[in-house]
Amino acid sequence: MKNFSKNNYSGKNKKTHKKNSDSEFYPRNNNSPKNNSKFLNNSDKNNGSNNFKESDKKKTNFSSLNKRKPKNKSNIQVSKKAPYIYQEQSNKRNFDDWIWGKHSVYEALINGRAINRIWCTSEIFSSEKFYILLKDLKSRGVLIEEVSWNRLSQLTIGASHQGIALQLASSKTISLEKLIDFSKKKSANPIILALDGITDPHNVGAIIRSAEAFDCKGIIMPQRRSAGLTGTVAKVAAGALEHLPVSRVVNLNRALEELKKNGFLVIGLSGDGQFSILNFEEKAPIVVLIGSEDKGISLLTQKKCDFLLKIPLKGKTSSLNASVAAAISLFHLTAK
Repeated sequence: MKNFSKNNYSGKNKKTHKKNSDSEFYPRNNNSPKNNSKFLNNSDKNNGSNNFKESDKKKTNFSSLNKRKPKNKSNIQVSKKAPYIYQEQSNKRNFDDWIWGKHSVYEALINGRAINRIWCTSEIFSSEKFYILLKDLKSRGVLIEEVSWNRLSQLTIGASHQGIALQLASSKTISLEKLIDFSKKKSANPIILALDGITDPHNVGAIIRSAEAFDCKGIIMPQRRSAGLTGTVAKVAAGALEHLPVSRVVNLNRALEELKKNGFLVIGLSGDGQFSILNFEEKAPIVVLIGSEDKGISLLTQKKCDFLLKIPLKGKTSSLNASVAAAISLFHLTAK
């Protein structure tokens, strides 16, 4: 063991010992001298005083960091409030056209209310009370989704749903067979619109408005990948939905095949169409197929078309809004 006596302190060790012997930060060693000043020269004393000042600066830095902690806490509090803010926004969802609860939903079903969509658990769907009713609605084009209990609680924002909820439609729908019979009774060469993948309710409402204005005999909408007959659709349609029959089908391609069997020509609107709609002069019952703005008519559905027609554009704009394209095409087809 080294002997820390007065004679063993070298100049280098003196400085080191001075730095490590700061009484405010380190306890004094019993073997160290009581007064270190006689082992330091003037320069060492000055250095020692500077060291104390630096330590004071460190202390103020630590205190300044401590003052910043409440700011960090406030930031954490803001992030914790974010889910509650989101929930408040979710609570603003309009549930005027929603019904939930087993008894309420059952009464709506047996009284023939117009229904856009149903969510239910697998237990409710397979129950004796609801199974036949739900299967019948599904065959008529009503979208029915089997979801978990937690998912249904999310959709209804924690309401007492009892495993089932539905969204009412703004208008009743009819079967495809009834729509075909109705259209042929009203006109020798009726025009029906079919929508493929149009999910924007504003577009659907505008298309319905144009269709009724140009004496279209009906609308065909697929069960999935399509906006339903919601309040927004009815509002944009501006009353036209009350005078235009709508058929929601489970499979659009099968519906087109059924229409072709009944003497309808299927016309698809596409920017890559073979002919201009201005030169189309066929006289027959017609189904005008309109695709979504981003994808257009799906490739499988294009194969069901008898003609692919395009609207000639003279400007630099390469495409039109789906509702605008529907209005232009109906104008040319009904003007002849």
